[in-house]
Amino acid sequence: MKEFLQVLRRFVPPYKKYLALSVLFNILSAVLNIFSFAALIPILQILFKTEKVAVATRLMSWNEASIKEVVSNNADFYVQQLANEWGTSTTLLVIGLLLAVMTFLKTGAYFLSSASIIPIRTGIVRDIRNQLYRKITSLSMGFFSEERKGDIIARMSGDVQEVENSIMSSLDMLFKNPILIVIYFSTLIFISWQLTIFTLLFVPLFGWIMGLVGRKLKAGSLTAQSLWSDTMSQVEETLGGLRIIKAFCAEEKMNKRFDKVNSDYRNSVKKVAIRQQMAHPMSEFMGTVMIVVVLWFGGMLVLNYNSISGSTFIYYLVILYSIINPLKEFSKAGYAIPKGLASMERIDKILKAEIAIKDPEKPVQINGFNHQIEFKNVSFKYNEQWVLRHINLVIPKGKTVALVGQSGSGKSTLVDLIPRYYDVQEGEILIDGINIKDLGVNNLRELMGNVNQEAILFNDSFRNNISFGVEDASLEQIEEAAKIANAHEFILQSENQYDTNIGDRGSRLSGGQRQRVSIARAILKNPPILILDEATSALDTESERLVQDALERLMKSRTTIAIAHRLSTIRHADEICVLHQGEIVEQGTHEELLNKDGYYKRLNDMQK
Repeated sequence: MKEFLQVLRRFVPPYKKYLALSVLFNILSAVLNIFSFAALIPILQILFKTEKVAVATRLMSWNEASIKEVVSNNADFYVQQLANEWGTSTTLLVIGLLLAVMTFLKTGAYFLSSASIIPIRTGIVRDIRNQLYRKITSLSMGFFSEERKGDIIARMSGDVQEVENSIMSSLDMLFKNPILIVIYFSTLIFISWQLTIFTLLFVPLFGWIMGLVGRKLKAGSLTAQSLWSDTMSQVEETLGGLRIIKAFCAEEKMNKRFDKVNSDYRNSVKKVAIRQQMAHPMSEFMGTVMIVVVLWFGGMLVLNYNSISGSTFIYYLVILYSIINPLKEFSKAGYAIPKGLASMERIDKILKAEIAIKDPEKPVQINGFNHQIEFKNVSFKYNEQWVLRHINLVIPKGKTVALVGQSGSGKSTLVDLIPRYYDVQEGEILIDGINIKDLGVNNLRELMGNVNQEAILFNDSFRNNISFGVEDASLEQIEEAAKIANAHEFILQSENQYDTNIGDRGSRLSGGQRQRVSIARAILKNPPILILDEATSALDTESERLVQDALERLMKSRTTIAIAHRLSTIRHADEICVLHQGEIVEQGTHEELLNKDGYYKRLNDMQK
């Protein structure tokens, strides 16, 4: 319960007014219920004539006796007056109508109390999803290299859904039922404190049994949600590698893998569900045991001690039975909440994850790029493995510097350090003499444009993909960027031109078209620093020619850091840096490096 209250303290405050309304209407509903049941006493007295219909001869004031005696006397007095004047049949009708009106008001208050919870429930779930999404976009790239995409998707979908189904669906029960239980128990104490104390002896036992099962549910739910993440990870992996699966005729192998993880998830969920189904029969059984014991003890009070009348005892039983349903609902919530808390624990692993790349407390503002980028004795490692060692490099403004080397030599890691996707462990990176850690992250990244080996596009229109990251770009500006990138022609030939949807990750386009849209996006941003990560390596000759032409236009008057596998694409770079095992082993122009007859020349000869 402590963990549950912590969740509420985190997410409920924006919805306090709805919570106050729900509490108010719940109190009103419970009070109206008490009064509507009270109408049963005179009805029973009249119908069965086991007692005198009324014994009061006058109204009593509040200071003449106890509240219980005054209320009982005055109620009897009014019933007597009504019966004497209109007869018992009319009295029954009036009391019955009063009961109907009270019930109508009670159900209205009940509806309003439940309706007041709905904005809280839906709002909290929306807020959790928003917080998750914002946190995902703010976390550093290092976080995602250690987490599976399928697991993150599972937390965003399945775990949030479980929080809604388990915790949020229990809000109404948890805000309503304690109020009903308190008011009903107060009424029971008012009617017969001896009988109520006897009844209360059973409540701690029931609570202990419910709590024992609830703790087991949370552990089982954590396992189930973890297996759900495995299931989603395999689905995500399969969708991404469908071409390879088909090429290697591995459909049956993947089917068996999925069947195993899916069956494990099913078995885990089955165990949790079976335990959860214990809630209703256990609460039903314990409630019946309580009623039987109260019937026995209360019967003795009526028959042997005359401390309570028969009709009042029946009223007591009606109120007691009314408590059983809130107790059942409370126990259901006690079973459901641990499942939600298990999911919330998994969600919090993202929400409470440390953001490694942060803005400094007092960031230096930089309005442009004027001089140079400098790597000063930079070293970087993933976990405990050094990927870059002792990198010293100066990239002057307006120059093109190419990075070459075998796969795994550290080229992509080096360029990822410039926009602070990762932070260096040793040394520093300076832009115009300012350590990039002293700059605001967004301020730093606004200076840069990226064109990657795999063009990253979104399931949106050409217009929105090209203007991504540039607010309020006009259609004329977008078209001009597309023309420079050799993309304007094929965009005009599409169904809705610049408003044509390009599909998931640009799936409706060829590789060269996707790359040219990506270049148009970089052109529109108009950054002073350009990072090209093997932008033409996956294209055919014709597409490469068009993309290379677009890149050359993009690179004019810009500082460019280019990664290339094919050395033919970077022959004209101002400087080429050759990386090997995380270190710069050679530097110079294309001709200078060939003349050195070193590592670069061997790479060049292998590609001939």
